[in-house]
Amino acid sequence: MIGRITVKFITTLITLNLILFGTLSYADIEQTRLDAVTADLQARIDEGKLSGAVVMIAQNGEIQLRKALGYQNVEDEIPMQEDTIFRIFSMTKPITGTALMVLHDEGKFKLNDTVEKYLPELGGMEVFVSQNDDGSWVTEPANHPMTIRELMSHTGGLLYTPPLSRGPVASAYAKAGINNLFNYTLEESIPALADIPLGYQPGTQWVYSISVDVQGYLVERLSGQKFDEFLQERLFDPLDMAETGFFVKPENADRLARQYQPRQDGTLARTDTGAFLNPPKFLSGGGGLTSTAGDYMKFVQMHLNGGELNGKRVLSKEAVEIMRSNQLPDAVPGIGQLYPGNGFGVDFAIVNDSAAFQGAPLGTHWWWGIAGSWFWIDPVSNIGFIGMIQNSDILYSIQVHAAARAAMYQ
Repeated sequence: MIGRITVKFITTLITLNLILFGTLSYADIEQTRLDAVTADLQARIDEGKLSGAVVMIAQNGEIQLRKALGYQNVEDEIPMQEDTIFRIFSMTKPITGTALMVLHDEGKFKLNDTVEKYLPELGGMEVFVSQNDDGSWVTEPANHPMTIRELMSHTGGLLYTPPLSRGPVASAYAKAGINNLFNYTLEESIPALADIPLGYQPGTQWVYSISVDVQGYLVERLSGQKFDEFLQERLFDPLDMAETGFFVKPENADRLARQYQPRQDGTLARTDTGAFLNPPKFLSGGGGLTSTAGDYMKFVQMHLNGGELNGKRVLSKEAVEIMRSNQLPDAVPGIGQLYPGNGFGVDFAIVNDSAAFQGAPLGTHWWWGIAGSWFWIDPVSNIGFIGMIQNSDILYSIQVHAAARAAMYQ
């Protein structure tokens, strides 16, 4: 509720500014702040903690910083380039949420509709209590069927596959082929959730989950198109995101950055596989895309512009406001210790306590991928930020993100 009020307050201030002054004005980003962002990343590269990075910062639709640092391939000393391709993993999630909200604009569903209304194969799901020695489930009835609002805010009862979630429910997801990129399709794996209980009662917790993969399946059901085809037609083509997709084409394979884990001795261990060099069977709305900093900035700028880019509208202003408004129920105050000062909207985290999050303005919405790449959308200062890295140390990536916010806002 606080997040929804905050966004409405910000919108009111912007409208009042327009009425009084006829135009919007934002304080320019100080060059010292831009320099601090790149200096911090370069220092981490020099220390052997990161292989390289691409950082891009825009304000008022104009690029203020575009910088490639370090290497995309350490072993062969191939420098990072501005058009280097990255595995963006969970930065896929806001794209999937945007795709689903395109269908919301078309009246295909309402946020408070139940998921089972459109995916009846997931009807009647019960909630995990325990598991018997023979593998059978002990469950209790759900207090209500999962809604699409809950599905899009990680509060619907779903968990993630290991290692992001643990326990018998998460293990059952893996066994069912959820997120198995090459052996199962969405149609083959998502319906298997019907035989696995929910991890908790819907609407009572925020738990990062496979819910965005279910959203991708829901896009297919509501649109009648394959998920990748819908993304291409309704988002990537209108936004000219020519470098974004579920795999890297052979002619671009040498542009895909390698991924590394920092060692204690200051060297880097390569950790990536060839998973994103071939078309997957499982089109993961939760983490399946590759992209470039420039392509993702187009997506970010579209959201900053209220749903349009270069005269092409892909999403209504109302849908943009919904996505960047807190959707957590009153019983769920936040999204955990790793992300203090944040609520959650539609596939975005939403800053609701600036002081707790390195000064990022209220209403800033953002997310990141498990290999470290991250972004934020700051509607108060009209700033879009993209940071692309390929780092397997999750906690270190979170430190990198915090340092960038501090450089920009503190």
